[in-house]
Amino acid sequence: QVQLVESGGGSVQAGGSLRLSCAASGRAFSSLAISWFRQAPGKEREFVAVISWSGGTTDYADSVKGRFTISRDNAKNTVYLQMNSLKPEDTAVYYCAARYGYRVTTTTIDYAYWGQGTQVTVSS
Repeated sequence: QVQLVESGGGSVQAGGSLRLSCAASGRAFSSLAISWFRQAPGKEREFVAVISWSGGTTDYADSVKGRFTISRDNAKNTVYLQMNSLKPEDTAVYYCAARYGYRVTTTTIDYAYWGQGTQVTVSS
């Protein structure tokens, strides 16, 4: 079993930055692929970024490429999402999700473990 806890959300003005953290407890964190998803009011949950178990593979949604960076520290059982140049359209609840295995995917159905989410609000 894996438990995920997100932190670092908040309110910022457009152009600002935030760093989200996803702390994991449970077995074999270094065997987990971790993704960030987000969900805005009235919209479906969408993929943001993913990192492989080793950190050697990452992928991003087109809407955040060049602005967001995902990273992980396996010694701390934590994955980070550095968000720069934030835009109002980045406003959403951000969730981290985990799956065992080497495959990196961007689909919600592939992830068995989810955190409770952290709110990010970007004002213009």
